[in-house]
Amino acid sequence: MANSQQSQEKRGARPRRDLGAMRTMMAADRTLMAWIRTALSLLSFGFAIYKILQDIEQSGKTLTDQTPRNIGLVFGIAGTTAMVMGTMEYWQTIHELRQDTHFWYVRPALIMSLLMSLSGLVLIFGILTHLF
Repeated sequence: MANSQQSQEKRGARPRRDLGAMRTMMAADRTLMAWIRTALSLLSFGFAIYKILQDIEQSGKTLTDQTPRNIGLVFGIAGTTAMVMGTMEYWQTIHELRQDTHFWYVRPALIMSLLMSLSGLVLIFGILTHLF
């Protein structure tokens, strides 16, 4: 027992971590990653439908005017909205946790969610301007 106290004193005092806050932070990370998966699915599905319908339209089959664009936009907007909503929820959770415990705002899940939000905006812009 005395040896363990001496070894702790040699290493220096380390502050105790709030395990509840850490678990909450990890849960928030997992929730944001679920939002990212959902947004990625919506964005990729929207892009795939857009390209398939665009190819069908170019092959000579008649579709109603702007069908590929409209369907691609619906899924692109849904995916981007899901990503923004998830990011806002995550930011609020981090902000509340930082009142009691120090966490970095810049976390890998947050960086990925911001990149996904940006890619959703690029997809929407690309469909609107026919870049793809």
